Amino acid sequence: MANVLILGANGQIARLATQQLLDTTAHHLTLFLRRAKRLAVQDAAREVIIDGDARNATDIQAALGGIDVVYANLAGHNIAAQAQAVVDAMDATGVRRLIWISTLGIYDEVPGAFGQWNHAQLDGGYLEPYAAAAQVIEASDLDYTIIRPAWLSNRDLVSYEITQKGEPFKGTEVSRKSIADLVVHLINAPTQAIRHSLGVNQPNTAGDKPSFY
Repeated sequence: MANVLILGANGQIARLATQQLLDTTAHHLTLFLRRAKRLAVQDAAREVIIDGDARNATDIQAALGGIDVVYANLAGHNIAAQAQAVVDAMDATGVRRLIWISTLGIYDEVPGAFGQWNHAQLDGGYLEPYAAAAQVIEASDLDYTIIRPAWLSNRDLVSYEITQKGEPFKGTEVSRKSIADLVVHLINAPTQAIRHSLGVNQPNTAGDKPSFY
């Protein structure tokens, strides 16, 4: 049993991961988000909800007592500042294990026509902050895993394959449920993929763009 802090707990992937953790594990969960009233406790013996701002290292640090694993499901144009706040708070408290959700394309690792399409969609304000955030995480001494999903779908499907940093990205899409499953797997096996950056896609989805575009 681990104590898990979920930052950005109202995100779609975070909610799926939370449900899977409640259904299949005995872990205790601290759900951290702004406007905490948006979430309701399902299991009072295993869940705590905290209202906090991930831009504020002090808020994060206050939530880290007794925590074994941090899963960060954060977003926004200020994602690099949030990454620095997470690193600072974890350094201050000695918590080391971090699972960080990023996006594909932060290393210009997406090849071919899909890579060109991805740049056209995400350059100019989206890819750049996520790349900067990844640099903050990778420059830290934390036991991190960065997850770089393909374009996300809401399919009721768990099917994914992984590429490592330095390898060409595969596929164009992946389900949120698949990313949540990978997050749960890493929480359950916290010594796996330490200081790795994982590209994640659904097999057999190669193409010029995702099927839903």
